[in-house]
Amino acid sequence: MGNILEVKDLNVFYGVIHAIKDISFTVGEGEIVTLIGANGAGKTTTLQTITGLIKARSGEVIYNGDNITQTPGCKLVGRGLAHVPEGRRVFADLTVYQNLMLGAFTRKDSQAELNKDLEVIYTRFPRLKERLDQPAGTLSGGEQQMLAMGRALMSKPKMILMDEPSMGLSPIYVNEIFDIIKKINEDGVTVLLVEQNANKALSVANRAYVLETGKIVLEGDAKKLMTDPQVKAAYLSE
Repeated sequence: MGNILEVKDLNVFYGVIHAIKDISFTVGEGEIVTLIGANGAGKTTTLQTITGLIKARSGEVIYNGDNITQTPGCKLVGRGLAHVPEGRRVFADLTVYQNLMLGAFTRKDSQAELNKDLEVIYTRFPRLKERLDQPAGTLSGGEQQMLAMGRALMSKPKMILMDEPSMGLSPIYVNEIFDIIKKINEDGVTVLLVEQNANKALSVANRAYVLETGKIVLEGDAKKLMTDPQVKAAYLSE
């Protein structure tokens, strides 16, 4: 299988600050690829640039064979590219059910098809089914993360970008979220994962890129990087 995503010579600025510096990387169809790095390394900026929330100064983003560098983010969901943002960003005043249905906003399927996919979400996230009529803002952090992931899956994506899915969660929820990420990938969805918990990210990923101050400084097989002295010293707790 070929690459579903190619980032080529990408440069991003915040005013005069050069946040992303000429980075290039690929994600193969069916892979889990992770970007790891310290706070401020440029991980979130990279994801937001791919999905059109931030404009690149130069470079290209190729998704599924098409140049999407200048494509508005609102048009990418319908093309199979979903983004689970840092901090969950659920619609707090809407119910769990309403949040999930917003994920399907761009779809043209019948209600029967949507209901079928909702049942899949309920099977994967049973807590959400128990809380369908509950305002999303009253859920725990782990439950909100599940809702954000379920909402993205309701768009029937080919690829999901996940930004810090374990942030602020208890260890039990962290393990559960990463188990779900693996299952989503096993179901055929490609995953680009940004995660500060480098141990967890590398344990589920096929390949990894290490970002430092906006540059890719290391890349390779995720399991091999777990034993790399440079990575172990900087990102993996002993």
